[in-house]
Amino acid sequence: MKAVIQRVRRASVTINNIVKSSIGKGYLILLGVADNDTKEDVEWLVRKIISLRIFDDENGVMNMPITDVNGEILVISQFTLLASYKKGNRPSWIHAAKHDISIPLYNDFCNKMSVALGKQVGTGEFGADMKIELVNDGPVTICMDTKNKE
Repeated sequence: MKAVIQRVRRASVTINNIVKSSIGKGYLILLGVADNDTKEDVEWLVRKIISLRIFDDENGVMNMPITDVNGEILVISQFTLLASYKKGNRPSWIHAAKHDISIPLYNDFCNKMSVALGKQVGTGEFGADMKIELVNDGPVTICMDTKNKE
């Protein structure tokens, strides 16, 4: 499972010219589910993301987690994070999970993240053509891969 976590001042997702979800200060998370991901990957990733200390404290030092700043989270499914680009110039998504694996794991991630955050996270729509807008704060962008835990 791969995640790109962007600290944002605001973010939104629009589908068919209708805003589905929007957040203020918090995280925009792009989430890619691989064909060999499990619920253990979901649990590890939720714990790591919710504990990240990348918001500024009173001294301007990145030392606070999202829960301490009453932040919000928007989670967007993005299979293209699993692109294989080693051979040729056209990416392959052979390692991206099929819907029967990716949808339940994506939903599980969103549900567990909502519980950990203490409020509902915003979502896109799985498989939809989504338009994402964001104002990156910092910028701060962190990439995580559950296959590289150490």
